[in-house]
Amino acid sequence: MKGGCEMDSKTTGIVAYLTWIGLLIAILAGDKEGAKFHVNQALVIWLFSLLSIIPCIGWIWAIFMFVCWIMGFIAAINQEEKEVPLIGKIRILK
Repeated sequence: MKGGCEMDSKTTGIVAYLTWIGLLIAILAGDKEGAKFHVNQALVIWLFSLLSIIPCIGWIWAIFMFVCWIMGFIAAINQEEKEVPLIGKIRILK
């Protein structure tokens, strides 16, 4: 029997994309092994979204990051491991 408030892999993957707080909840209370792909993807998307503060180019980058976020979120809902374009191959969590 699992203790505490552990989430299954699908819920963990979905929660990881919602906000920074959701990402932290997914890392701390979620099924880290089952949803490692989506937790990593969400972390990469959130970190690269910080580049959207760059003037002019940042607007285009922000739109691209939003599209990546939507793609990742839909993949998590469908329980598919699809990498987002351009930054999907980056692995922060091993």
